[in-house]
Order: sequence, then structure tokens, then C-alpha cells
Amino acid sequence: MQDPNADTEWNDILRKKGVLPPKEKTQDEVEEEALEKQILLQQESVVKTYESMTLDELDENEDDFSEEDEAAIEMYRQKRLAEWKATQIKNCFGEVVEISGQDYIKEVNKAGEGIWVVLHLYKQGVPLCTLINQHLSELARKFPQTKFLKSISTTCIPNYPDRNLPTIFVYHEGEMKAQYIGPLVFGGMNLKVEELEWRLSESGAVKTDLEENPKKQIEDKLMSSIRSTLPTRKDSDSEEEN
Repeated sequence: MQDPNADTEWNDILRKKGVLPPKEKTQDEVEEEALEKQILLQQESVVKTYESMTLDELDENEDDFSEEDEAAIEMYRQKRLAEWKATQIKNCFGEVVEISGQDYIKEVNKAGEGIWVVLHLYKQGVPLCTLINQHLSELARKFPQTKFLKSISTTCIPNYPDRNLPTIFVYHEGEMKAQYIGPLVFGGMNLKVEELEWRLSESGAVKTDLEENPKKQIEDKLMSSIRSTLPTRKDSDSEEEN
């Protein structure tokens, strides 16, 4: 009878097809696999330690790296560097910048990968436009990763009608994601900066920490106030009896 553990080509074929069970491992092979597993676990432990380090911490611990660590450590160093550069790029705004029509393609359509752009078309002498510019200045400081722009409407878009002011366009990677046109959309001069923040967060332009629409809170308070001034059913019945 043929030995199923014999190292033959025919037995290898039968093992692959599942006819024969896997070849029994020798004691040396078992010990070698155990040693390799132990080394792998140690390397994974080292990698996990360095994986959580910042760029400064990687530099500080450089003398402790072994030759086996170097490739993994360099990979994480490059990863941390790329993350740092991305953060610097995304946090390089922080103010509302005035642009003209000539700047439109460069500043809006080619703003860059992952960049959200908020563009306000306005005109001098329009009170709501002035209010929105003030709100956007505050939001630009709060959300420096978003690019806030403003432009006199007719300078940016020739013959743009004044009745459409104020107008806000929201872009992401050159594609328009939202547009808010005309005074009615903004609710007039009662517009609060928190309401504008919420509106922009709905489009994705900013990541707000507001838990709910502040305008809803105002509307709820208004309705409660109105209800409190209305006569109750009991009062109405009393008046009818008199």
C-alpha cells in the first residue's frame, strides 16, 4: 500500500484534489512554523506601536528602529506627512476672498481635490448682502477648511439680475452642489449666522456642530407664543354664554 505521507508527485496531486489528507508535518517543520509565527506577531506589535505615532514621535524613536522595522516605519512616516500636508491645504483659508469673473475658473472650478467652495454674489448697497458677507466672514474663521469667496454679481456674471441677490453657490471639486437665490430663500434681514451655517451644512460645505436647525427653534417659539395669546375653548364657551 502506498504511503500517503510519501513525498511524491502523485500524492501531491491527490492532496490537491482532497483525496489524501494534508501531509503530516515533521517536528522540525512544526517548530519552524511556530518560530515564524512568533516573529510575525512581534513585527505586528512593533508596527502597531509605530502606526499610532505622530511625525515628531517617529523622529524621536528613530534610533530604536531595527532594520526589519525601517520599511514599515518609512511607510508610516510618508503616510503621516501626506496627512499633515492635506490638513495644511484644507486649513489654509479662514477668510472671505473677493474674486472677479476672470478668477472664477481658477478659484471655483479648479479649487482642488476635496475642497468645498462657497461663493456669494452680492452688490454694494443691498443690506441683506452686507449681512450675509458679515456672517460668511464669521463662518470662514470657524471653518478654515472651506473656501469662502465673494464677488460683485455683475463683475462675476455679466447682466446678473439684482432681483436674484443675494445669491450663494456651493461647489465641490468644480461641481455645483447647491444654490440659494434671492432674499426670500434667506428669510430677509432676520437671518442669523447659525441659520446660514445650518443651510451650508445641509449642502455639505461645512461640518456643523449644531444639533438641529436653529430656524426651527425660532419657529417653534413663535408658534408657542401665538398659541399662548389665543383664547382657549373654555374661554370661548364662557364668552358665548354671556
